[in-house]
Amino acid sequence: MKKILIGTHNRGKFREISHLLSKKYKKISPLTLNIKSPKETGKTFFANSRLKVIFFSKFVNYRVISDDSGLCIKSLGNKPGINSARLAKRKGGFIKAMKHILKKLEKKKNRTAFFVCNLSYKDNSGKITSVEGKVHGKISNAIKGKNGFGYDPIFIPSGKKITYGQMLKSIKIKTDHRYVAFRKLKNKIKI
Repeated sequence: MKKILIGTHNRGKFREISHLLSKKYKKISPLTLNIKSPKETGKTFFANSRLKVIFFSKFVNYRVISDDSGLCIKSLGNKPGINSARLAKRKGGFIKAMKHILKKLEKKKNRTAFFVCNLSYKDNSGKITSVEGKVHGKISNAIKGKNGFGYDPIFIPSGKKITYGQMLKSIKIKTDHRYVAFRKLKNKIKI
């Protein structure tokens, strides 16, 4: 069975990327190999996803896939953006980070937002392929739903009336930004 290292310590991301990958792969987590996460010093999702794939590939001699993703809110200058996970860490978790965002949006009319995922894949020859997926939507007025992870309970994708947190996982996983990026990756390479 072919091995692939999914370069993330985020269990939600690991589950989603595992689900998207073919069953022919044995999915390995950096946690099981005791590999720490690298410092995300990039200024873009693209830079951070490449940085991660290069870092994690130093520890294994097989394929690696990494992502950098986040929530961008128009009226907040596209923040938290690449600092989405760091905001949650600073605030003491995603629930507190979502409450912080909802408070900042209280007096704002524009609640449009988008989720971004940049996926980087390094094959056995060392070639890196990077793609980006985006899903547009808006921020809800409250935290809704227990499904998903991260900022899913405050994001309503365009054309829907419920948040990712309220959606069935089987539907969310086939419509979100990670899925959009993965489809692009599959169109570029055999994975």
